[in-house]
Amino acid sequence: MKQILLSEKLFHGAVSVEKTNEYMKPWRIPFDKREFYYPNGINGQAEMPAGVRIKIRSNTQSIKIGIMEASELMEMDCVIDGTLVKTAYLPAGETIVHFESLAGQTKLIEIYLSQKVPVSVSGIWIDEGAEWELVDDSRLQWITYGSSITHCYYSDSPSQTWPALAAEKMDLNLTCLGYSGNCHLEPMVARMIRDLPAAFISICAGINIVGGKTLSDRTFTPALIGFIQTIRDVHKDVPLAIMSPIFHRERETAANEVGLSLEKVRSDIRQVIDMLKQHGDQNIYYLDGLDLFGEEYEIYMPDGLHPNGEGDKIMAVRFQELIEAHVPVNAG
Repeated sequence: MKQILLSEKLFHGAVSVEKTNEYMKPWRIPFDKREFYYPNGINGQAEMPAGVRIKIRSNTQSIKIGIMEASELMEMDCVIDGTLVKTAYLPAGETIVHFESLAGQTKLIEIYLSQKVPVSVSGIWIDEGAEWELVDDSRLQWITYGSSITHCYYSDSPSQTWPALAAEKMDLNLTCLGYSGNCHLEPMVARMIRDLPAAFISICAGINIVGGKTLSDRTFTPALIGFIQTIRDVHKDVPLAIMSPIFHRERETAANEVGLSLEKVRSDIRQVIDMLKQHGDQNIYYLDGLDLFGEEYEIYMPDGLHPNGEGDKIMAVRFQELIEAHVPVNAG
């Protein structure tokens, strides 16, 4: 097999790519400023490449990806022309994943990296006589920000997270900023989204703010306003969908120690969107999390909070339906 020269242009969906003499590692924050994303690069979640894929066009019938030693069991997907053809399972300590028996014609190859474990790519190999080229993804750029429900630890595999499935169906170029255990309206994340290219932005906020009590009845609304307005410093007219939390029985109506419940947060988000519309933002939209994934889908949340693989498929469909009904993503 012949080796492809590693380049950051191979990685799609990453915010930055760390380059050393041994590997390239995609990050979902600017890795050289990771200390700014306190604590520890958003609690270590930003180095997990949710939604990040290696993308080439080639007629190779096999592709091999070298990685620095896997720290734990991880999954990687091979997607050909938009269709998942194989999921590889790499045990801890493994350094090679090999996808074989691919069709011989020229095709779009996407290797989705694990969303659960940091991945440092040490090499890429294809068949000796194969041709290949980099891919310039000209689709509309979608940035989605959220918690573990957007990070999708419990999906069937990396290309089957609800953001990845929705992006494929809606023909969007995904950057997933789902950070498990986080999404506390961090100001540095707002600045990062502001500075990234985007044609559509979605934010799902509230679930960990209520559970972690990190913002209160007093501070949640101003934090949300500031987060949105920071993004609007640059993305003044980009469609912006703000999603309230999906159903979680334990936190629905009972206020926590700082005065917030999911019911209260949904009402506060709706009021913020209405206020911003009154002040001239006509391209901001409220999506109720209960319309996205309500009580009727509770059976697809084994722990009562996180959708499982089947739940992610439902969320992808519901998200597409809600966006196509309410948000003019492709307008203009």
